[in-house]
Amino acid sequence: MRNTKPSLSFWQIWNMCFGFLGIQFGFALQNANVSRIFQTLGADMEQVPGLWIAAPLTGLLVQPVIGYFSDRTWTRLGRRRPYFLWGAIFSTAALLVMPNSPELWIAAGTLWVLDASLNVSMEPFRAFVGDQLAPPQRPTGYAMQGFFIGVGSVIASALPFVLAKLGVANTAGPGEVPDTVRYAFYFGGTVLLLAVLWTVLRTREYPPEVLAAFDDAQPAGALTAADAPVPSALGGLPWLLVGLAGLGLVYGLGWDRMLYVLAGLPLAYGALRLIAARMASQRMLPTIAADLHAMPPAMRQLAVVQFFSWFGLFAMWIYTTAAVAQTHYGSSDPQSTAFNEGANWVGVLFAAYNGFAALAAIAIPWMARRLGLRLTHLVNLFLGGAGLVSIAFIRDPQWLLLSMVGVGFAWASILSLPYALLSDSLPAHKMGVYMGIFNFFIVIPQLVAVSTLGVLLGRVFDGDPVRALMLGGASLAIGGLFALRVARPRSELAVTPT
Repeated sequence: MRNTKPSLSFWQIWNMCFGFLGIQFGFALQNANVSRIFQTLGADMEQVPGLWIAAPLTGLLVQPVIGYFSDRTWTRLGRRRPYFLWGAIFSTAALLVMPNSPELWIAAGTLWVLDASLNVSMEPFRAFVGDQLAPPQRPTGYAMQGFFIGVGSVIASALPFVLAKLGVANTAGPGEVPDTVRYAFYFGGTVLLLAVLWTVLRTREYPPEVLAAFDDAQPAGALTAADAPVPSALGGLPWLLVGLAGLGLVYGLGWDRMLYVLAGLPLAYGALRLIAARMASQRMLPTIAADLHAMPPAMRQLAVVQFFSWFGLFAMWIYTTAAVAQTHYGSSDPQSTAFNEGANWVGVLFAAYNGFAALAAIAIPWMARRLGLRLTHLVNLFLGGAGLVSIAFIRDPQWLLLSMVGVGFAWASILSLPYALLSDSLPAHKMGVYMGIFNFFIVIPQLVAVSTLGVLLGRVFDGDPVRALMLGGASLAIGGLFALRVARPRSELAVTPT
């Protein structure tokens, strides 16, 4: 007799996804305002990418670890909800502290806490849908998360602009963050905590033994633990040598110190292989190393797509404030009225692209049915690339809203179609750890961005941030081309937003 998960009502799915509204509030405030805070506290444009390193690095470290442990957790609060709650508490604290940072190093340190805490909450939310919903209802669950991503991003990104229109001070003295940004962060912290508490208190989770008894617990073709042996230490040696050679070149030739981050990536992977091979196979590091080494072919192909997609997005998040303020408002002085007007308008633009993404989410399933998942992703990434490049040529900042239409389509596609292309390949019993591993291909390009964009800005782009946006647009287009190389999924109609 089949033991199928019971269907949940609309409001039950709403409750289990509502916390994503708060998490996205935190990410949207971070994306739209952190560069502004850093510049206000004295960072120059070449320093800003390095200060952003917390965002990708914490994701790289936190998500697979949280995925591994949340797969194995059971408490009075359940399996995933303890991570929602504690991540939200620390995220809220960081949002309250960051706009009051008296020094640049305190703001940079607070970003580490904020991003790590947001990742602790976010990663289990992706696996939560798989735990709670039967396969036919999972698209609805992911679509609901996508809805809250859009709503949270629109409101949070526009908050400083709205507060300024309501008469809140939008400028401050040297080294002080304007009240518009401070109050936006206070409001965002409150929303984040309350939204996550709603999900924690209004949902329940299946105990492990009940979850394992459902008929979707072990889908046909899913990998078992024995299918992923720990990779040999010998295979890690070339990676170590490449990383050490890179460190030596950066030091010996006196290159920019941010390039140490780039050299550290192969070094870290080689070290992971060496350490994991010397530990018991059942422990965390060997398990993550084995699953990473044995990831499905579709995940390897998508890694290239994700690299170029997220490099482009990170260039946008880092440099849009500076580019719009300098190109369209004529100021690079964070204390000037013109700069802060431009920064507020960037908040509106970020709200707009998230709003357009919510609309694009309605169109993308229709596109996928007619074009297929891969070609649809190509089209949307091309639209996003064109949107970023157009910022360099549009002179009226009001018309930048048109640029955000393309960015919105790309953002909606990046949040959904890679997961749809991957969905048939993931073993259900490792949903948490594989979601964390897939996050590697989101954060590695961001680490590459923070280690190279500052160098490029100073030595190639003549200090013009709009050129970094043009590079980001080209990167999105390249990612779209690589989407055509991804293996076609078993079901071309399975478009699963995240």
